[in-house]
Amino acid sequence: METRLFIHGDFFDAAGGARFADIEPATEREIARVASASAADIDRAVVAAREAFDRGPWPRMTAEARGKILGRFADGIERRARELGTLEARDVGKPLSECINHDVARAARNIRFFAAAAETWTQEAAQSDAKFLGRDLRLMNVTTRPPIGVGVIIIPWNSPIMLATWNLGPCLAAGNTCVMKPSELAPLSSIALGAIANEAGVPPGVLNIVPGLGEAGAALVANPQVDAIAFTGGIATGRRVMAAAAESLKRVTLELGGKSPNLVFADADLRLAAAGVARSIYRSQGQSCVAGSRLLVDERIAEDLIAALKREIAKLKVGDPLADGTEYGPLISAAHRERVHRFVAEAVASGAKLIAGGEARKSPAVGFYYAPTILDHVDSKSKAAHEEIFGPVLTIERFASEADAIEQANATRYGLAAYLWSTNIDRALRVAEQIKTGMVWVNSFFLRDLRTPFGGAKLSGLGRQGGRYALEFWTEPKLICLAYGAEDHDG
Repeated sequence: METRLFIHGDFFDAAGGARFADIEPATEREIARVASASAADIDRAVVAAREAFDRGPWPRMTAEARGKILGRFADGIERRARELGTLEARDVGKPLSECINHDVARAARNIRFFAAAAETWTQEAAQSDAKFLGRDLRLMNVTTRPPIGVGVIIIPWNSPIMLATWNLGPCLAAGNTCVMKPSELAPLSSIALGAIANEAGVPPGVLNIVPGLGEAGAALVANPQVDAIAFTGGIATGRRVMAAAAESLKRVTLELGGKSPNLVFADADLRLAAAGVARSIYRSQGQSCVAGSRLLVDERIAEDLIAALKREIAKLKVGDPLADGTEYGPLISAAHRERVHRFVAEAVASGAKLIAGGEARKSPAVGFYYAPTILDHVDSKSKAAHEEIFGPVLTIERFASEADAIEQANATRYGLAAYLWSTNIDRALRVAEQIKTGMVWVNSFFLRDLRTPFGGAKLSGLGRQGGRYALEFWTEPKLICLAYGAEDHDG
């Protein structure tokens, strides 16, 4: 398979014919030769988006008209659910059922939700009094929300089609045009969105898709014709994006990952907590920004919970991502698997007890598989305890009191999510208020309502996605002040 760049509604080879290899994690074989955008290709895509915004119909349509086109876009995603899910399962290594039933389904939902949200979004108005040139006036202050312009969306490899549309939905629904760069490790499902957009009637230049390497990303964020950047990825790259954007004062939103705690109290439903903790860390092989990678457990129930977690691991069906029933696939690459293992090896060398996993799986014999891993008695100062591993590794620390649990939960530079397991609602709400994080789930894992804010505190990022928060990011508030006489002066 060979792919091409999608610019101004058409597919093109990269300048000079540059390509990179896309490797399938489950087979370790090349599945595609992907056109690799150069700085010249990036400029071309941004010019197309700029032209489409400045002179094209998209930002000048009503929200209802855009919504109809985006509805057809969502329909197209749903019609191709198996095709897109298969591309993503092969590209990322996630189970096919998860790709189809969660990621692709959410992609269509993202587009459809924000199309409706933009159409029903009401603007602010305020009345006030003023004096001007000796006259008493009434002021009608109306805040409109026109689109901001050309947006850049840079997405990671772990859930590409869901994370692409998470930003693409509000960006396009608000009337902006877009240049999207998928990760070089998993670009296929994102590239496929170009043809679907054309079929739906999205005007040329409104959506441009340019996979590429580091040069492409750097050229995108530095381009002076770009007005806003939505970046999802790691802290180091996020800092570089923010620094480059500062040159022209682009608007930036950053989602930079997490080290999310699972706090399990002694009064928790142990079976529910064990199943929830296991899902939070082993879903997508732990390659998720909201993975519950730190288990903080009441010392009185620690051994019982560990035993229950081992039973949950034993139930996981590991295998080919495309096979029916597979629940756990390979990691994204050999390099990433080696990185994950270094964290585990360093933790064990520092005194952690290996409860489960801790090695590359011997079956399947081919593929970048790594066993579901549990590390107990982890040194709170070790890298495994405080850095994002982004893999199927659960670290365990014990607490003796509620105050101790809160202190341990906050002992991290991240603040994206937290999970609380307790049947005492007073405790759950009391603890949730004191954890320095953007989101807290009680007795559940990552149940998402698109109306609510998604984002983190501390080094987990800047800004929020979801509902009006996303629409506000992709629009520029504009005050229109209308002055009129407070009294009839003709009588």
